[in-house]
Amino acid sequence: MPADSSELAARRAAIRAAPADSVAVVDETALLATSAVAAHAGEALRAGRTAWRALPGDVALIASGGDDEDAVRRLVASWAGHGEDAVARRARAVLRDDLGAAVRPETWALVAEHRRAGHHVVLCGHAPRPVLAPLAEDLGADELVATEVVVRDRVLTGEVEGPVLLDDAGKEKAQAVAAALAGRPAAFAYAGGGAEALLTAAEHPMLVGPAPDDLDVPVLPVAPRGGTLATPGDVLRTAGFYGAFLGAAGTAAAVGLARGSRRHMVDLACSVTGDLGLALAGIDVEVTGAEHLWSARPCVFVFNHQSKIDVALLMKLLRGGFTGVAKAEAASIPLWGAMFSLAGVAFVDRGNTAQAREALEPAVRKLRDEGWSLAIAPEGTRSPTPRLGRFKKGAFHIAMQAGVPMVPIVIHDAGEVMWRGHQTLRGGTVHVDVLPPVDTSTWTLATMNDHVEDVRARFVEALEGAR
Repeated sequence: MPADSSELAARRAAIRAAPADSVAVVDETALLATSAVAAHAGEALRAGRTAWRALPGDVALIASGGDDEDAVRRLVASWAGHGEDAVARRARAVLRDDLGAAVRPETWALVAEHRRAGHHVVLCGHAPRPVLAPLAEDLGADELVATEVVVRDRVLTGEVEGPVLLDDAGKEKAQAVAAALAGRPAAFAYAGGGAEALLTAAEHPMLVGPAPDDLDVPVLPVAPRGGTLATPGDVLRTAGFYGAFLGAAGTAAAVGLARGSRRHMVDLACSVTGDLGLALAGIDVEVTGAEHLWSARPCVFVFNHQSKIDVALLMKLLRGGFTGVAKAEAASIPLWGAMFSLAGVAFVDRGNTAQAREALEPAVRKLRDEGWSLAIAPEGTRSPTPRLGRFKKGAFHIAMQAGVPMVPIVIHDAGEVMWRGHQTLRGGTVHVDVLPPVDTSTWTLATMNDHVEDVRARFVEALEGAR
């Protein structure tokens, strides 16, 4: 959740006061701190798909972080002969592994405000449509205006259809947006440098990032984003965190051996790692509703998952007396995998339903018979953007079968202190809302879909509610 500012607060108020049918245009330069075209060029280069003729230009593109019309055309040309579905999957993977860390939370929060107000949201950009389509989906945009590509029989030809929506002042982009809106005026517009024509066409323009000297519009201050090398401070914070982890593990092992209890060892390691590790990393945690962490145990804790640091946050919040569920690949993560195994975490192969049931059975027994609580991320995997993913039903079935309450833990800003794809930590404050326990005593299989949607709606309300 981005820190509020006078500009952000004033814009929120203007959005809420605008008519419900207002149009808000959001350019990719306002939403992303890096080039989406360069991100795709980098993925192709790493995968060995870059044609030798395109190699010099793409290397220069990746090094500079900017792009131009030639870069867009090279990217489109590289898709010649590829199916639409294959290119779409690749674009989703690039968003997940790279671009997600470059999404500006300040702009994302304003778009969420527009959606709540019932406004028509248009995402536009000079990047090709397949590149921006997954971002538009996660953003909840009603319409996407982008550089179009030629497709025949669901196969891309490698050609651009129409103009590349990129010029010095964003005139091509502004004309394409105006054509898509068919005369409907844009009340709000958000853009970075190089898209001034979009801003001048809107009643309430807002520049995101550095302002040109000759453009007199409100400016939204934004924090630096991912895509850069770790700073020395980030490296020191990360070293401090893992030093605390190793120290906690050693101390806890000694205490556990002395007391003959693996549970004491795990609980002590959780507490020390959560408290000391996050403190050494410069990460503060502010909790609202902390009383709900204890009032309903044993229970199933469900949390939204954005960052690798979520595990340490749960250690700090829950202290002990809990275990969890993780994807099978987590067992091989250095240090964490060993800790998860000691804590009795159930490693689940998401593609094998029979194995998942078998792996979950010990955790369910501990919940039902031994009074342990269970922590599960119902999204199943980390979300690449601030959007909350679809909830799977596993946690809900477990809570119903064990006859225990469900406690939602809503984590804000975890992706800001450890971006997806990054291995280092940044200082900052993570806000956590622990919502009241949800009674599961009346749940049935017939009503399960309703309960899943109800709990997810509580997360959405907490995540998107303005502080």
